[in-house]
Amino acid sequence: MTTDESATARPLVYAHRGASGAFAEHTRAAYLRAIADGADGVECDIHLTRDQHAVLLHDATLDRTSDGTGPVADRTLHELRQLDFSSWKGARIPDAYGAKSTQLLTLPELLVLLQAAGREIGLAIELKHPSPFQLKLEDRVLEVLRSQGWDPATSRLGNIKVSFMSFSPDSVKHLLKSVPASAVCQLVDDVDVEEIREELGLGALTGGALANLMRAAQVEAERILDDCETGLAGPGIDYVRSHSRTVRRWLNSGRRFRVWTVDSEDDVALCQELGVHEITTNRPAQVLAQLSAGSRSR
Repeated sequence: MTTDESATARPLVYAHRGASGAFAEHTRAAYLRAIADGADGVECDIHLTRDQHAVLLHDATLDRTSDGTGPVADRTLHELRQLDFSSWKGARIPDAYGAKSTQLLTLPELLVLLQAAGREIGLAIELKHPSPFQLKLEDRVLEVLRSQGWDPATSRLGNIKVSFMSFSPDSVKHLLKSVPASAVCQLVDDVDVEEIREELGLGALTGGALANLMRAAQVEAERILDDCETGLAGPGIDYVRSHSRTVRRWLNSGRRFRVWTVDSEDDVALCQELGVHEITTNRPAQVLAQLSAGSRSR
């Protein structure tokens, strides 16, 4: 059964930053567990190092998910290799999933893991903004993929079906120049000013200014989805619950829906009820088990 065919039976399950409920996000262990769990695809976030390597990290800084500090963009790949990206999670990594020193992954290294899966698998790449490299981030990621054999016309690399995502409308518009609309996902969520200030450690003035920029981006992202400019819509689960009328309108337009981050049984059930095509979750094994149990009970 192909990935597309399986979507008629149940939503596809993408592992959010790998099986990040089990192991530290974006690590070799998290992705190997996701593959072993049977995830239909995996999701990753990309930042560029100072020497232009595409590395799998969510944050623009190293502080939360490593024993380092400061911006990712200020470090070379060699310097990042000296840091510990897994111990903060407190989960013991099985020997089969690699040593602590091998847990940081570049995009080409993730592709090798996915190629070895021996089956069809999806890869959802999120381009993280704001980036000090601006839209050179997208250009570099596409350059890396082409060097590995990625076909832009089909957005495939062997057994891997590649798609691209961003909250940034500028990123999405730039990607659409080189990538089929069917492989581009406009992400969208509501802007929470207090959450932004707390997460980034910003004062009231700076946090408010950034929030205004993010609100403007949200409005443009919603317009892109209203006008069907991308083939994939990517709302967060909170957005799905808060904007049911808008979500149903987008669903009825025929786009594929990829909803994040869906971990609870109630949220999985809601996505099934709505007819969501793809679920992104930190817990792929549990979500797959719930979907399987639901299909057997019908």
